[in-house]
Amino acid sequence: MAELVYRPVIGFARTLFKAWDLKIDCQGSENIPRTGGAVLVSNHISYLDFVFAGLAARPQKRLVRFMAKDSVFRHKISGPLMRGMRHIPVDREQGEAAYEHALNSLRSGEVVGIFPEATISQSFTLKGFKTGAARLAQDAGVPLVPVALWGTQRLWTKGQPRNFKRSHIPITIRVGEAVEAARDQYAGVLTRRLRERVQELLEAAQRAYPVRLKDPEDTWWVPAHLGGTAPTQEALRAAEAR
Repeated sequence: MAELVYRPVIGFARTLFKAWDLKIDCQGSENIPRTGGAVLVSNHISYLDFVFAGLAARPQKRLVRFMAKDSVFRHKISGPLMRGMRHIPVDREQGEAAYEHALNSLRSGEVVGIFPEATISQSFTLKGFKTGAARLAQDAGVPLVPVALWGTQRLWTKGQPRNFKRSHIPITIRVGEAVEAARDQYAGVLTRRLRERVQELLEAAQRAYPVRLKDPEDTWWVPAHLGGTAPTQEALRAAEAR
């Protein structure tokens, strides 16, 4: 099927990134297979993560079909684009259809992108991973490819105003070696192993990030354990419980 929407959107995004002068540092793209199905698994810290995680697959000439909540597909602007790029809508009340859709895509040789934390992490640390990505990879007989993103939260994230006027923002992307999804392994065990891989990549991305905290008023995007003022997961849970 001709990619009448996806490729022009990629071109537009690249033009926009160039205009913003984003400093994108992507390493490890060679770990994404050039052919055949794969599940791309990334941390989730920004509304734009699917753009940058998908960008990591471009050197291998792959297009990633991301699983996203169905409300995005109902939006008057994003909806036609998401459908045109053949991303996969997820109704959280009836997830079986989305699972089958993703499974068929993988079996037909597509790369499917998943954020196993399900929602954006406002602490900018890894939340627990759901097992869906591991189960999909096992059922389809394809590898899991771990990805870590850092810096994307500075553009647009949950609880903060989007800031597309700032330029020169570094974005760091790290892609790790594929994790084989053995069918005889419990999905929970595989998911824990996958989360450990993403955590290692995230820490590597943070170490490589060229910005260090200088302005005490611009520390919101850095986790508390790294000296920033982002809320901890414990504080976020306590706030939700009130």
